[in-house]
Amino acid sequence: MVNSKGYRARTRHTFQRGFRKHGTIKLSTYFTDFRLGDVVDVKANGAIHKGMPHKFYHGKTGVVWNISPQAIGVELNKQVRNRIVKKRIHVRVEHLKKSRSSLDFIARRARNEQLKRDAKKTGVKAVIKRQPIQPREGEIIKSQLTSIETIHAIPYELVA
Repeated sequence: MVNSKGYRARTRHTFQRGFRKHGTIKLSTYFTDFRLGDVVDVKANGAIHKGMPHKFYHGKTGVVWNISPQAIGVELNKQVRNRIVKKRIHVRVEHLKKSRSSLDFIARRARNEQLKRDAKKTGVKAVIKRQPIQPREGEIIKSQLTSIETIHAIPYELVA
């Protein structure tokens, strides 16, 4: 059986459960609310075979476009040769989790809005542009030692 090309070919490590994550699935997985437009990560759970996405979509992030009683419709991007195609797949909730990829953006947007409001009150222009991380300030470290001790290797001796 050389070069098998089945649906789950070459997924020995891709679909395996994490360390100490085997056994029954947490109920919070089933109680997660998914709404239209939510950003979700597709992460196939090897313990549940029903509604499992194809291995290509494992690790991809998409947007919820449909909710049915058994599955969630997710729209993802797939690169096909020289173009990107929108793909719509249905996946069961066990293989999805809400994405945290946009949390930093949402927090930054809220912080910028607050800065703009404060700037409007004080009349000083707010700088909301992202700045690259600058190098740390230099400093001189004083030694705690009073004297410097030089250490040398002891010559090898033959013990008779």
